[in-house]
Amino acid sequence: MLFHVRMDVNIPGDLPQAEAAEIIARERAYSQELQMSGKWRHIWRIVGQYANYSVFDVKDNAELHEILSGLPLFKFMEIEVTPLVRHPSSVREDDS
Repeated sequence: MLFHVRMDVNIPGDLPQAEAAEIIARERAYSQELQMSGKWRHIWRIVGQYANYSVFDVKDNAELHEILSGLPLFKFMEIEVTPLVRHPSSVREDDS
């Protein structure tokens, strides 16, 4: 199943800089592992914001929830999820 996910990150200003840096490093490693596995198909930064649009390709809602809740920055995020389905006019065969 494909999902379009918007993630807005709001790290508290009073979080110690070293702690924030460590969480961000873990976030990067976790997200890159998911990208290499094919589960996190696309990620785009939203210009001027600490936010992104992503596309996930996972088995079901439960797997997506597990992935998202496992993000090290999860507790600092607002997340909006939209399920996707292949458009009948798509010329790409791998859009399922």
